[in-house]
Amino acid sequence: MKRTAVVTAGTAGIGVETAMGLAARGLAVTVVGRSAERGARAVERINATAPEHPARFLAADLASLGAVRALADRIAAEGPLTVLVNNVGAMFPDRQDSVDGIEATFAVNHLSPYLLTELLLPALQDGAPSRIVNVTSGAIGVAKRVFDAVEPPGGYYGFHWYGRAKLANLTYTLDLADRLEGTGVSVFAADPGGAATDMTNGTMTDPRIVSPGLRVIWPLVRRKFERATSGPASVAAKSSIFAATDDTLADRSGIVIGPQARPVPTARSAADPRIAAAVRHLSERLAPLTAT
Repeated sequence: MKRTAVVTAGTAGIGVETAMGLAARGLAVTVVGRSAERGARAVERINATAPEHPARFLAADLASLGAVRALADRIAAEGPLTVLVNNVGAMFPDRQDSVDGIEATFAVNHLSPYLLTELLLPALQDGAPSRIVNVTSGAIGVAKRVFDAVEPPGGYYGFHWYGRAKLANLTYTLDLADRLEGTGVSVFAADPGGAATDMTNGTMTDPRIVSPGLRVIWPLVRRKFERATSGPASVAAKSSIFAATDDTLADRSGIVIGPQARPVPTARSAADPRIAAAVRHLSERLAPLTAT
């Protein structure tokens, strides 16, 4: 049976490097993104390596839950799925709402991959042994751990809200791994450790993304961000590629793969059952599996 993979935000940066790595390992890769032009370039780049199966592009605005549902319907209709890499991510200097009226950081970084994953579970189970890889971030260390509402208390600071959305998604990842035990579907988180990408180049130089206390020492914070995001995307993609394909992870699940492409300890907050329950309730309410 042909092994298939879907990589969201797969047209540039870490996403396209991940897609290239999966294609090199014999998977038929679908890259998902908003821009048809970038999608065509990504597919051309992947196919130039003469993979076993040609890559393709599917257009979808993953900030829209309706678009996520449509994408899931199309992929599910095509049969079993072997690998799903939820690489999508976004950080905003200013607070924004998605097309569904939901705060955009939470919508893009958690609700979108949550909904796509849930809708594709039957296809992944049909493709078992299969894997789900959710890209996480060290930014969870600055996250507020309150999930009774989509927005945390206090002001909007992009980096902190990004970390909170990634914490929600990591918590969901571990919770999902428990749910899917024994199904043949393994679930992993992959921490790329940072790279020079459109997202980091576009937002990590803006002091508005951090709280006022950190703005006081912004030159130091900015230098730390610059060091953390200076590496190539090809290196940052290794954790996702490892999580999606490495044979040493067979029959394992609920593991975080770190920037060195090996398992690392999981943040304690992500394994808190109370946080998991709050994230689950909030996700089900904001992103129901059937459109209302």
